[in-house]
Amino acid sequence: MSQENVELTYRALDAFNRRDLEALLALMDEDIEAVPRIVGGLGSSVRRRGGMRRWWKDLFDLIPDLSIEIVAVRDLGDLTMADTRYRGHGAASDTPFDDRNWIALRWRNGRCVWWSSKATEVEALEAAGLSE
Repeated sequence: MSQENVELTYRALDAFNRRDLEALLALMDEDIEAVPRIVGGLGSSVRRRGGMRRWWKDLFDLIPDLSIEIVAVRDLGDLTMADTRYRGHGAASDTPFDDRNWIALRWRNGRCVWWSSKATEVEALEAAGLSE
């Protein structure tokens, strides 16, 4: 099952990069809880698919060309840890950014039930209730 979760992680991030919100939501549980680093006006977390839709719009309004490069994905059972790089430009700036990001995703029955993105692997593991 855990290798399947690694593959699901790749599929989710591929859907993100293709700007295919419906494909991404199809991998999310209806009761998804997300704690993205970039949340716009939604507070510190996003809940349910409706929240994901609002987050998606706010995110791409803020960073229209945001892309995620997968460096590696670690299999931790029902949890996957994706080492990624975020790249893009802010909507109000031509200054590019290239930022390391760690995404922890918890999977149940082929659906993501929780994810959190953090600046470091240690922070992402702590958010998931694990330590390195």
